[in-house]
Amino acid sequence: MYNNNISENFGSMVFNEAVMRERLPKDIYKSLKKSIAEGTPLELDVANVVASVMKDWAIEKGATHFTHWFQPMTGITAEKHDSFLAPDGTGRAITEFSGKSLVKGEPDASSFPSGGLRSTFEARGYTAWDPTSYAFIKDNTLYIPTAFCSYSGEALDKKTPLLRSMHALNEQALRILRLFGLNDVKRVVAMAGPEQEYFLIDMNMYLKRPDLMHCGRTLFGARPPKGQELEDHYFRPIKQRVLKFMRELDEELWKLGVYAKTEHNEVAPSQHEIAPIYAEANVATDQNQLTMELMKTIGAKHGLACLLHEKPFAGINGSGKHVNWSLATDTGINLLDPGDTPFENALFLLFLVAVIKAVDDYQDLLRVSVASAGNDHRLGANEAPPAIVSIFLGDELTGILNAIENDALYECKGKALMEIGAPVLPRFPKDSTDRNRTSPFAFTGNKFELRMLGSAFSIAGPLIVLNTIVAESLRQFADELENSSDFKANLNKLIKRVIREHKRIIFNGNGYDGSWVKEAEARGLSNLKTTPDALPAFVSPKSIELFTRHRVFTEHEIRSRYEILLENYSKTINIEALTMIDMVNKMVIPAVFDYQNELAELAIRKKSISPELSTLPEEKLMERLSKLSEYLTEKLERLTEQTIAVKEIKDNLEMAKAYREKVCAAMSELRMIVDELELIVSSKHWRIPSYSEILNSVYE
Repeated sequence: MYNNNISENFGSMVFNEAVMRERLPKDIYKSLKKSIAEGTPLELDVANVVASVMKDWAIEKGATHFTHWFQPMTGITAEKHDSFLAPDGTGRAITEFSGKSLVKGEPDASSFPSGGLRSTFEARGYTAWDPTSYAFIKDNTLYIPTAFCSYSGEALDKKTPLLRSMHALNEQALRILRLFGLNDVKRVVAMAGPEQEYFLIDMNMYLKRPDLMHCGRTLFGARPPKGQELEDHYFRPIKQRVLKFMRELDEELWKLGVYAKTEHNEVAPSQHEIAPIYAEANVATDQNQLTMELMKTIGAKHGLACLLHEKPFAGINGSGKHVNWSLATDTGINLLDPGDTPFENALFLLFLVAVIKAVDDYQDLLRVSVASAGNDHRLGANEAPPAIVSIFLGDELTGILNAIENDALYECKGKALMEIGAPVLPRFPKDSTDRNRTSPFAFTGNKFELRMLGSAFSIAGPLIVLNTIVAESLRQFADELENSSDFKANLNKLIKRVIREHKRIIFNGNGYDGSWVKEAEARGLSNLKTTPDALPAFVSPKSIELFTRHRVFTEHEIRSRYEILLENYSKTINIEALTMIDMVNKMVIPAVFDYQNELAELAIRKKSISPELSTLPEEKLMERLSKLSEYLTEKLERLTEQTIAVKEIKDNLEMAKAYREKVCAAMSELRMIVDELELIVSSKHWRIPSYSEILNSVYE
């Protein structure tokens, strides 16, 4: 039953601040809070008390098991469940949960992607409690958010380097704030808010499409008569079946402390979006992973399949994930808020140009952070930002930066009032910047929005890069300004110089326009169109120096992740190619032959009735089908040969390039034939649900 008491419902399954303050002894609570604030290890006696209280609370809520919940480099989460039961020596059982069990776990690390960090026989791995992300209860299990590392201490997950990057950013930001006399600030936190797009389709349709089940996207599918051409799905009233799903999703997320706020229909048919309120970056990452899991499980309860692939349907908008990012102090300052007079706000301007410099210096790393086989279908496809990284600032901020660079006076226009034409409606302040949907990285008033992520992405990767590159800009600024004899004069010089040296990355125009590609090239910006083009930047000397300097990754960890990303790209395309081959052999060819046989039998029957009856329509259609069948067999053989040949390549980068250039090309050629056949073969024989059937299935 849906619970309308939102405030009572919210966080009811979370071991949050309020629960800890109420249930923990005061000295234990203070010790835990100090460990969290200072990042110091928790004493075992403190951990034992916390564990005991957490266990009692969880059992009261119906929990019978606990799990260390972590994020390996698969891109999804992992968990191993243990019950609270322990033998009491009399044949009965007691409940038990120690501080050691809370703080540390030992899952098998041999079967997770490691990129060479671990051998198969080196099985030991550790999970370590992340007390900055609250424990919660789901499915009668206490979930404890943890980091995951190897026996030798290398990070095997996405959370550990994210926490390291947040620490690096905090460290360098505090150096800057001290120069401005803000000594009361103890901590600067990266904040994030991911807007999650997804598709919902009927589960019965999903189960009839092996490509959706195995690959997350359709490998075949002729364009439907009606797609998104009329632009009539965006923000339209939500259908009841979808609304019921959304309401249950909201309720479950609220129980788990996720501030699910906004939901609406997106541009494509059957596409939707959910967006939460901001949280600290590591918490936002945990909550987004949790959101994606719940979307799938709750969808299934409603007979719906939730698709998180970046491009489930060709010719229709794919799904992205837009991560809003800002910097906040523990004293409540948003360091990216311009205030009423941004041209006078030196602190804001310094942090703004730090971001601009970071993105310009490391545009290739930002591109790497969103690289995948699935996202290659979206980026630059006039539905998502291009693969060229640039920053949108809007006219006002760009004007301010131009004035600073040229030592010109900036005439403050204030906040203009917009007349919206209807006298019964009030006038309202016009935002200082418009929104630019085509920009990869846009300033949106008091935060930046990174719009390049694919829907299925963990937001950890892009946040790691963003935090680290901004930390590097701030480090360089602090090194220069801390030794300054005239802080104000040198601050002005620094801001002016950074604007002049990095303004090429600022672009307020249409990123979909083909002329931008030429202009970006003239500016010297990179255009890494595909994942194999982008990934080598991850292991460049410049990138290795950046990550190791700030202790976010070791060089070994960087190279392992590079290998994992390459392997994942190749494996993804290999799975798609094998699925395509299987579907053609088992579903497409039988359908084509069955239809040809029906046409032949019809022609024979007509002639048997009267030799004068014309069989020309059947003959022409059979001739066309026969020719397409010949092409189909030829393209199928080509894809099979290419898929086998690519596996012989030993170097991972060369293999990834071969999958892109040879296997993907062969898949495209085969798809063209199959999609044409779909338009001809009778629906009685075609065994694969069409786009029209799938995209309208939720509304039946």
